[in-house]
Amino acid sequence: MSRSFSLALLLALAPLAVVSQTLRVGIAEDIETLDPTFARTFAERIVFNALCDKLFDIDDKVNIVPQLATGYEWSADGKALTLKLRQGVTFQDGEKFDAAAVKFNLDRHRTTPGSNRRGELAPVASVDVVDPYTVRLNLSAPSSPVLAQLTDRAGMMVSPKAALAAGDKFGSRPVCAGPFKFVERVAQDRVVLERYPQYWNKDAIHFDRVIYRPIPDATVRLANLRSGQLDFIERVASSDMEKLRSDKKLKTSHTTEIGYQGITINLGRGDQASKNPLGRDPRVREAFELSLDRRGLVQVVMDGEAQVGNQWVAPGNPYYAQNMPVPGRDLARAKALLKEAGVPNPSFTLLTTNTSEQQRLAEVVQAMAREAGFDVKIQVAEMATSRQMEDRGAYDAYVEAWSGRADPDGNLFSFYGCKQPLNYAGYCSPETEALLNQSRAVRDTAERKKVYERIAARVLKDRAILYLYHRNWLWAYDARLAGVRNGPDGLLHVAGLKLAR
Repeated sequence: MSRSFSLALLLALAPLAVVSQTLRVGIAEDIETLDPTFARTFAERIVFNALCDKLFDIDDKVNIVPQLATGYEWSADGKALTLKLRQGVTFQDGEKFDAAAVKFNLDRHRTTPGSNRRGELAPVASVDVVDPYTVRLNLSAPSSPVLAQLTDRAGMMVSPKAALAAGDKFGSRPVCAGPFKFVERVAQDRVVLERYPQYWNKDAIHFDRVIYRPIPDATVRLANLRSGQLDFIERVASSDMEKLRSDKKLKTSHTTEIGYQGITINLGRGDQASKNPLGRDPRVREAFELSLDRRGLVQVVMDGEAQVGNQWVAPGNPYYAQNMPVPGRDLARAKALLKEAGVPNPSFTLLTTNTSEQQRLAEVVQAMAREAGFDVKIQVAEMATSRQMEDRGAYDAYVEAWSGRADPDGNLFSFYGCKQPLNYAGYCSPETEALLNQSRAVRDTAERKKVYERIAARVLKDRAILYLYHRNWLWAYDARLAGVRNGPDGLLHVAGLKLAR
């Protein structure tokens, strides 16, 4: 065979060669852990969406849809939830996914010390294996939110074999049942995943690798997208959206989140709570809220890319408590309350992560509160560090971004239950606790809303959390990237994504 003929043959065959494709995603913060039992940040949820399948998922209308489970049935008394499981699924170590694996995972979420899923699955008293592909959750009392909890980390399934072998190190070497398996994580730099060939829905996966790069500065994230170093970025700066919409090389999308942006106040967590003027006196907290102009915050911080709110769900949500509408700004009343409390110029520190948006919010809050007499100092920390400080109670107030859950209970119960894992404020009220449990036992929307109105009347006056607004999830990506789903959970779904190189 001549050299020229060989070259011609190679060129002819070249289009048939499989070109390895990598999806490069810019995220707004680094992760803490990739163990679903302990994870708690939004960036981790983005990575999990490619790494760890769940029993159920939600669609773009927040409807619950099958994933690793194919169906469910409630018992007549509402105290048992039976799940039918997908067959032919394996974990990324080749181990079989079945009812025994589901029981292991749910028990691990419920009983492992320090689990952040414990509150979400608190109604589950036990889990039974009915047959190899049927599992039953036995509840201590009827609980309408349980199914929705299984659409997020409480429903994520990890390999029992790998979890037992790794112990408390599992989060640094996770093994799940998702489309991509873990390769490496370099703190503050990247998380690398590669395609799992035996994935049950492999025909929907069109990338060989996904690389997530934490870049807290929104301007730097965008610069990396424009230079071709990234294919997709989340949490675009709202000030950049207008120009991006006219950029033919890029596409944008936005949708209002099911979570909220707010400020958590330390009422009783750690030694610092007793020194915190906000935590010591409810009048000071009320004055702080009255010093804030929510509409002004949305315009200045978010360039209008958010919806004003004052609760754990947005005003248009069916469960929004109409009896507690959004309060307006009232500087005169704020100053009068501070004078009444004997602290006309209270000083506290507002902790925030190092993301551009949250730092901007902290600065505008600082300026607004100053007009009422507050001396607000800002402390900036990397995400993992700030969360550790929040855990210890080493803060006065914390800029809190919660990405939200399909059922409102996921935005509420774990934050206000006396011994719940996400109760960073140290809030505890037996009356509120009773109402929280009552809200979980009711399945009728109208009746649940009545209970939420009673909860709102209590917690919005106690002000452990000041809810400010509900952001638009703002994305930008290479115009050649097709199949992007724009859902209110704010998560990038890798199934169906394609990139024309």
